[in-house]
Amino acid sequence: MPYWRLSAFYFFYFASLGALVPYWGLYLESLGFDAVAIGSLMAILMATKVVAPNVWGWLGDHFGHRMRIVQLASLAALVAFSGIFGLSGFWSIALVMGLYSFFWNASLPQFEAVTFNYLGREVERYSRIRVWGSIGFIVTVVGVGQWVDHASPAVVTWAVLATFGGVLVSSLLVADRPNGDGHPAQGSILGVLKRSEVIAFFVAVFLMQMSHGPYYAFYTIYLQAWGYSKTAIGGLWGLGVLAEVTLFLFFMHRLLRRFRTRTILMASLALAGARWLLIGWLPEAIWAVVLAQLLHAASFGSFHASAIHMIHEYFKGKHQGRGQALYASMSFGAGGAAGTFASGFLWEQWGAPLAYTLASLVAFAGALIVWRFVVERSS
Repeated sequence: MPYWRLSAFYFFYFASLGALVPYWGLYLESLGFDAVAIGSLMAILMATKVVAPNVWGWLGDHFGHRMRIVQLASLAALVAFSGIFGLSGFWSIALVMGLYSFFWNASLPQFEAVTFNYLGREVERYSRIRVWGSIGFIVTVVGVGQWVDHASPAVVTWAVLATFGGVLVSSLLVADRPNGDGHPAQGSILGVLKRSEVIAFFVAVFLMQMSHGPYYAFYTIYLQAWGYSKTAIGGLWGLGVLAEVTLFLFFMHRLLRRFRTRTILMASLALAGARWLLIGWLPEAIWAVVLAQLLHAASFGSFHASAIHMIHEYFKGKHQGRGQALYASMSFGAGGAAGTFASGFLWEQWGAPLAYTLASLVAFAGALIVWRFVVERSS
């Protein structure tokens, strides 16, 4: 298994996320956009994930050559993002964001399917590869935070461009891996999607990412308003992902062996609800801010790892690519877009505490759905 080549792709892909998610809203604010405009533009990054992964997932499942798709998408994302320089209007920025994110969002689900094909039956080793994505995020979020502090938010565009280049180069180093023969497809994919536990699972992942809306769009802006420096904010983003790294390296494989996947999903949603309350109501208390960031290990780390394992069980054989694409679409795509778009209006009208309180209620609702309706039953 090409461990380091697979890990390099995750490193650069999530490094690009580390430049975009914490600082893109700050960059947009520096251009003069208000909260509603920022929320709307940030929602584009999520909304394209509803369509893009499914288009490319269908191509990957029907024609194979997943890595060729990843490579073409990575190149197109780099070229499209290059058009951002010099733009300041809402619609021109929206157009470029829509174009580059359509391709950028296409690559990860296909690469996830390739990774699991390399892993075969050793799926518990996934977290040891995926952890390099978390490390890439930390390196970028801390480095860009310091860079912005010493320069201006305009440097965010150069940081994103550099990480997109890394994604392209690392994708060229990984060869395709065909689907394993041990898991034939289960007939029509519609048959899988009609199962009640699969529907409930997708509703839960939608709600989890919807609850992240105020965090992804406004966390950096929020802490800056409370007097935190950009270096400190970058450190807090990095602390959250460091907690995720620790979970991936030392605990996740043990948790998956000891507990049922649905139990981990349910606990992750409940802890996410607690996290949003801490951020919304206690931003001046450093202990609460630090604790909230440590809970990123649950709201993203354990949730994503267990969700990926559940997708791997629900969708077999040639359905793998579309299964991963549907997960990306329903969670980071539809859920993330709905949460980010709504948070702009909530932030503008009622402020941060209410926005984070509603996000908390959404996460708790997801936990209840998992408890009541999600079961583990592979076919």
